[in-house]
Amino acid sequence: MDGLMKFLEIKLVPVARKLDQNRYLTAIKDGFFAVMPLLIIGSLFLLIPNIPSEGYQNFMASKLGENWSDYILIPFNATMNLMTIFVIIGMAKSLGRSFDVDDVTSIVTSLVAFLILTPMVELINDGGEGLPVANFTATGLFVGIFTTIFALKIFSVVQNKGWTINMPGNVPGNVATSFNALVPELFVIIIFTAIRIGFSFTSFKTVQAFVYTILQKPLTNIGGNLIFLIIVVIIQQILWMFGIHGSNVTDGITKPIMFAQTAENAKAFAAGKELPNILNYQFYSNYVNIGGAGATLALVLIILFLAKSERFKSLGKLSVGAGIFNINEPIIFGLPLVLNPIMLIPFIVVPLVNILLTYFVMAAGIVPLANGINIQWTTPPILSGLIICGWRGALHQIVLIIIDGLIYYPFFRVVDKLELEKESL
Repeated sequence: MDGLMKFLEIKLVPVARKLDQNRYLTAIKDGFFAVMPLLIIGSLFLLIPNIPSEGYQNFMASKLGENWSDYILIPFNATMNLMTIFVIIGMAKSLGRSFDVDDVTSIVTSLVAFLILTPMVELINDGGEGLPVANFTATGLFVGIFTTIFALKIFSVVQNKGWTINMPGNVPGNVATSFNALVPELFVIIIFTAIRIGFSFTSFKTVQAFVYTILQKPLTNIGGNLIFLIIVVIIQQILWMFGIHGSNVTDGITKPIMFAQTAENAKAFAAGKELPNILNYQFYSNYVNIGGAGATLALVLIILFLAKSERFKSLGKLSVGAGIFNINEPIIFGLPLVLNPIMLIPFIVVPLVNILLTYFVMAAGIVPLANGINIQWTTPPILSGLIICGWRGALHQIVLIIIDGLIYYPFFRVVDKLELEKESL
């Protein structure tokens, strides 16, 4: 076991640290962090018209009309269905700072590049033109991500070469900034216009169609693959064992895929259609990691009620409040789980068991698929299951906590016994 830990530390940890410090992956993560409050709020409005009560539905229809849900879904449509725009804004701010470009310029440059690639559509009713909202939903996420990276890279290269208009020192700062950005933004606009024109001569016609067909759809299919999620979770857990935040390393790659699947479920749920994806961000966040990375809520409860050593009794009391809200740093670093070869096996096995059991019960129709409602990651288990999967989802979380506890218990007994022996010396 010590040899395995040493091998992983030498081979895996340096790569993980480089990924964690990568400016592009960091920008993607920051973009999703920025958009999360909006997605959560929008999802609450998706929940309101879908409360499973006939009396409630009839009451709302009597007060607001048969199409009352259309009014309630306006905030949902203005958040979830425009999520690509908000992710671009969050990404641009983060990436621009790493390129030493001011926030407003970064955001404006990224948005104009994205809009240049977005084809106008003819409006049937009045013959006018408009922007297709479908390109601003999760369908356009990958185009938005790549556009932001490419646009700001072009801007940075031009700026670093000194191809800018520098105003005299007595010119107001906002005016000087505008002129300084003029030439780099001109390059961005010209290059993205050329890309737009170039794709119009291909069979795809648009960048959106190309990226979705060639990249986003295949990646989403991979993200919906059980093996993919298992590999991601194993990597995350190993990194946590070395004190590295595993999710921070992988989120830049996995979040765009998982959020796209979540958005597809939310769209189907809002339309009353069959949900398409078993695996999505809600599956991962609320069933795989109950109590935090490694699904440690069960371990916290074991420590709280069954620990023999005084140190672990105190740790259980200190950790249970945070654990209920899926915050498990007290256990990760207090037990500790970090660099603990005894706890390595259950720390990796428990979330994998949760993946397989949850996938099975959802595929078998025993538990409904997650409905795409975005909830804060700190939402306590049972409540989170109730919101995204109904009472059967909440019950399944209880079952998982019990199973997780049975796996963790024999390993914790060994650790607890060793600690008790230290205290008796």
